[in-house]
Amino acid sequence: MVVPLIAAPLMVLLRHGGFAWLLATVASWSSLAVSAALLGEVAGGGVISYAVGSWAPPWGIEYRIDSVNAFLLVLVSLIASVVVIYCRDSVEAEVAPEQHYLFYTMYVLCLAGLLGIAATGDGFNLFVFLEISSLSSYVLIALGRDRRALMASYQYLIMGTIGATFIVIGVGLLFLMTGTLNLADMATRLPGVTDTRPVLAALAFLTVGISLKLALFPLHLWLPNAYAYAPSAVTAFLAATATKVSVYVLLRFYYSVFGESAIFSALPMGEILLMLSLAAMFIASIVAIFQQDIKRLFAYSSVAQIGYITLGVSLDNMTGLTGGIVHLFNHALTKGALFLLLGGIALRVGAVRFDAIGGIGRVMPLTSFGIVIGGLSLIGVPGTVGFVSKWYLVLAAFEVGAWWLAALIVLSSLLAVIYVWRFVEVAYFREPGAAVAKLREAPLSMLATSWLMVAACVYFGLDASLTVGGAAQAAAELLGSGR
Repeated sequence: MVVPLIAAPLMVLLRHGGFAWLLATVASWSSLAVSAALLGEVAGGGVISYAVGSWAPPWGIEYRIDSVNAFLLVLVSLIASVVVIYCRDSVEAEVAPEQHYLFYTMYVLCLAGLLGIAATGDGFNLFVFLEISSLSSYVLIALGRDRRALMASYQYLIMGTIGATFIVIGVGLLFLMTGTLNLADMATRLPGVTDTRPVLAALAFLTVGISLKLALFPLHLWLPNAYAYAPSAVTAFLAATATKVSVYVLLRFYYSVFGESAIFSALPMGEILLMLSLAAMFIASIVAIFQQDIKRLFAYSSVAQIGYITLGVSLDNMTGLTGGIVHLFNHALTKGALFLLLGGIALRVGAVRFDAIGGIGRVMPLTSFGIVIGGLSLIGVPGTVGFVSKWYLVLAAFEVGAWWLAALIVLSSLLAVIYVWRFVEVAYFREPGAAVAKLREAPLSMLATSWLMVAACVYFGLDASLTVGGAAQAAAELLGSGR
């Protein structure tokens, strides 16, 4: 996170959009290179600990990298590196020229915040990075040209602030009971006070606060408008990273700090997560079916897909947790691809409503076909990453003897068929109007980066050894620390 943090003030000082984009590109790809190197270092189960200012933990702030957060660091920096290339043409079309350098400043600050959340081993430092990423996200959303982007940003600000306040209260209560902010040290001190009211209150505050950030149903109300009215590149970036990092924070507190036995054996957290996950999978998917704006449609789909991730967590077994973590990665690829492709349609059409894109499959065939492939991944069709995730979730359901849950996973996936078919029907089975007939594909930089994500959806659907292997190692580490 150091490189993007240094890049941000340089952009503000120089106030040049082209230089800001170049610096954001260098920062994003540098972060990816470092993240990949860190993942290679801890792949065998090792841990890297860095004491900030040479103050040894738990007295000083610690950055702690293991196979769990190294997996997430690669995901976030990979998405950022792809999206920043896409930004070149997309931002020029959707953001006022005098605001370009501000856009990239907020972009790298958001990246730094998300990477910091994953890397830090300190509870209060986690809150600080959470605020860095959140505040920059509010600005990025507000830069959308539609005035409704301001209301979406304000709504996200209010709910995000409530979530952050709950999180810092939870961390404060844990500090009160343990005398430390270092997460690893906190985990060793908590068992003696697990059943006390302040610790239980801390768990409640953290669960609600983090659930607001990850848009767990019914705390998702900020997400549809934020995704629908933000600039296309911002929607793709946030959809693929922000909620995924919040899921990681939930996993880290549940397994590494409180411990699996305290969460799932002594308390009914598994049952609560299961019910909320099923509600998200069905209710959000049904709401998506009736949307006329395609970005809002896929925004509600994101709420449903988050339900699949938390469903894997709620099952509390190795297979389920692996399925949840790998779906975190797979959904990031799928939604990143879909929102990048929709950005190309928004650039050419000016809107992404069904009534404005009739017959677009004939004039923008590559964009339309990419959306279809992304839709197949959401459904969970074999050969796509979505199938891999749902296969593991179904196996996890059978492992706990819940055949009915496996049936519900399949049934909820069929709801995705309906809203994906809506796009297919409009794009391929309607005659293009006069305005649509004159359109052409999006610029090469936007189309190529979008299809890079689409190709990843297919590649990791056919060869899941890398993603499932990384997710399984992360799940094993979390379950090991939780016991």
